[in-house]
Amino acid sequence: MDTRLLRTFATLARTANFTGAAEELHLAQSTVTVHIRDLEKELGTRLFDRLPRGARLTSHGHRLLARAEEVLDAEARLRAAVDDASPLSGRIVVAAGETLCASLLPGVVAELRAAEPGIDVRIHAAGTVEAVEGLRSGRVDVALLLEEEAGAADVTARVVARLPLVLVAAPGHPLAVLDRPARPADLAGTEVFLLEEGCSYSDALARELAALPGDRPRTTRFGSAEAARTCVEAGLGVALLPRVGVDQALADGRLTVLEGPGAPDVAVLLARHRARWASPAAHAVTDALERRLLRGSAGVGPALTPG
Repeated sequence: MDTRLLRTFATLARTANFTGAAEELHLAQSTVTVHIRDLEKELGTRLFDRLPRGARLTSHGHRLLARAEEVLDAEARLRAAVDDASPLSGRIVVAAGETLCASLLPGVVAELRAAEPGIDVRIHAAGTVEAVEGLRSGRVDVALLLEEEAGAADVTARVVARLPLVLVAAPGHPLAVLDRPARPADLAGTEVFLLEEGCSYSDALARELAALPGDRPRTTRFGSAEAARTCVEAGLGVALLPRVGVDQALADGRLTVLEGPGAPDVAVLLARHRARWASPAAHAVTDALERRLLRGSAGVGPALTPG
């Protein structure tokens, strides 16, 4: 079987769009269509349902995908075995939350472009659930998760750093001008901005707030740390956020850290699929990420502590 057909199949399964698959593979869209048609003819079954806005795997397509990725992994291993002296190359997708995408990944990408120009690093902003699903589906090669565990048996992860969390408010907020440290009960009089469900530290704070006696704080969930920070800067409430994401706002005086209720530092997990082969390019990216995180733990770059 021609592995080009399997590569086109796996790419279309990931993008769910013929145009997107063609762009990623640097092929004409008609060529992608022909590859899928030829593969379906060879296997004697329909692999995709063609929809007005893309393509969706059929049940047969879902069953083929894992096997196709195994074949493509094996092919990549064979090529790597004879290309030891060649420059590193390949597209590596790194998924991370918005905070790390803004504070950590640009520096890593810049370093890699200088050291290994053949590696094409793509940054994908994603929450934990989406990042883990991306690892499982093959859309993502490496993920950085702000969690204590990945929560999926087929995803392996290790703690590479810990990221301090801070409860922040605008300088003029009533809780910011208290003459004593704020207590959890003080939060009942303000809006508390939380990140979307599935964010471990936001969920932990939500449980703590729900257990308070009497009036409970009003809470609003956001899918974006930037949106939460902006609302806090406007004096609309408070939020528990990674310090690395608010350092500049603290330095500029747009935010202040509230003394009192705090939270343990959140782990930064470096995660990848347990069974999928990692190419030399993927190893180079994970090494660069870890070096950057370790520099942060030493006080250079993001405000991190050792894992």
